[in-house]
Amino acid sequence: MEFKDYYTTLGIEKTATQDEVKRAYRKLARKFHPDVNKDPDAEKRFKEVGEAYEVLQDTEKRAAYDKFGSNWQAGQDFNPPPDWDNNFEFQGGGYTEADASQFSDFFESLFGRQSEFNQQEQFGGRQSAYYGKGQDLHAKISISLEDSYKGSKQSLVLQRPTVDAKGHVKTTPHTLNVTIPKGVIEGQRIRLEGQGAVGSANGANGDLYLEINLNSHPFFTVDKRDILLTLPITPWEAALGASVPVPTLGGTVELKIPPGSQTGKKMRLKGRGIASTKMSGDQYVTLAVIVPTPENDTQRELYKSMAEAMPFNPRSSLGMSS
Repeated sequence: MEFKDYYTTLGIEKTATQDEVKRAYRKLARKFHPDVNKDPDAEKRFKEVGEAYEVLQDTEKRAAYDKFGSNWQAGQDFNPPPDWDNNFEFQGGGYTEADASQFSDFFESLFGRQSEFNQQEQFGGRQSAYYGKGQDLHAKISISLEDSYKGSKQSLVLQRPTVDAKGHVKTTPHTLNVTIPKGVIEGQRIRLEGQGAVGSANGANGDLYLEINLNSHPFFTVDKRDILLTLPITPWEAALGASVPVPTLGGTVELKIPPGSQTGKKMRLKGRGIASTKMSGDQYVTLAVIVPTPENDTQRELYKSMAEAMPFNPRSSLGMSS
């Protein structure tokens, strides 16, 4: 997927005001409109201009685009990082009035996601504005798996898009102290009352919703409230059975490996997942038998002795005799 330089598309500098963005768009839209321009490439250029304007005329989209756009050039291969929009405050999510299907994959990858929550927020925002309440905002934040398991208190700095007196888009830091509740999971939202946009006509401030994203962990993976772990064991632990230490988010526990265990065997540690006041997850341990590589003659002879003492053909089920 190619990175798109929307400023180049509209023929403006990155320092352009919102009014300059609008004027550049109107000029190019008239020039390339298919009803006026019969050039074969006119329709394509008209769509490109419209996409650029959809982003740059919107304060939030433009600020988000500017956040990482300086690191890329038009035409470069581009894949947005999964956390590119972390700590960035939005009134809604994805596109608001535009149909993303008319835009490029690049646009879709950044702004083409509109969840049911965001649709509700937009509807609720119109009602709130009528009563003078400030707009509800939302942001995505990343926390560690340990924070999810135990809960924590954090000081966050979010970026809130604004337009200054001269019409330039900028971001203003918004610092707040947040309590991450124990048991919060991926995709869950924390509501911070009164931390949204300022109300008008003595109306109350809006609320701020923080959507939780869990950072990757060195050896745990997460499935909702369940914790998954692949546990390496030796061939003799698998064959003879053993009690081995296993890391969990709550500390190390001993796991009994049954004799004759094989790679892929899954074992459950009940209640060792992410717990809330209403429900608790488990930890699932998948065994992986690791065969050591012989590094000297003594070790190689040991393998040969095993082969002689334990004639075994794991491929017999495939109809292969040797």
